[in-house]
Amino acid sequence: MQEDEKKNHRHFMIYKPYGYLSQFVNNGQKQNSKKLLGELFDFPDGTMAIGRLDEKSEGLLLLTTDGKISNHICSSGIEKEYYAQVDGAITNEAISKLTNGVEIGFDGKKYTTNPCSAFKVNKTPNFQERAKKIRDERHGPTSWVSITLKEGKFRQVRKMTSAVGFPTLRLVRVRVGNIQLNDMLIGEVKELQTVLL
Repeated sequence: MQEDEKKNHRHFMIYKPYGYLSQFVNNGQKQNSKKLLGELFDFPDGTMAIGRLDEKSEGLLLLTTDGKISNHICSSGIEKEYYAQVDGAITNEAISKLTNGVEIGFDGKKYTTNPCSAFKVNKTPNFQERAKKIRDERHGPTSWVSITLKEGKFRQVRKMTSAVGFPTLRLVRVRVGNIQLNDMLIGEVKELQTVLL
C-alpha cells in the first residue's frame, strides 16, 4: 500500500515569475490582485511549494504533493543558489563580507548570517527580460553576484546585499541542491520523476 502511495506523488519544478506568490491560496486582504501558482499550470490537488520565493523574486521553485519530501528539503540545509542583480559595481570587499556573514534584521532582532559562498558574476546572465523593467544603466552601473545559502530567512539575500551597500534590483534562484534552472523560460513548468537532492 505504502509503495503505491509513494508512486502516486507528483513533483514539479517551475520558473516562478516576478509578481507571483509561492502559494495556491491567498488568505490576504488583497485577494483578487495577487497572482498565484495555480494560474501557471493545472497542478494536482495537494500540491505545495517546497520553501518560498517572495513576490518580487523569480526563478527555481520546487513543488510536490508529498509533505514528507517538502519537510525534508526545507529542514536539511540543502544549498540554494541565487543570482542577484545589485545596484552599483559590487566590490571585492562587499563579496568578502557576504561570504563571512553579515548582520541583518530578522523577526525584529539582529541576526548574523552563516558563512556562505559568494562571487561576482562577470558575464551578465542570459535571463529573459522581467515583466517589470529593471532601471536602466543611465542611473548608474549594476552588477551580478552569485550567493549560495544553506539557510533561508525571509528576504535574506536582499537584506544581505543591502547590508553591504548594494541593494538587490532583481533576484533569481538558479539552483536547489542538484536541480538547476538552466534555460527554463519564465512561467515554464516541468514535471520531475523525483526530487532527491
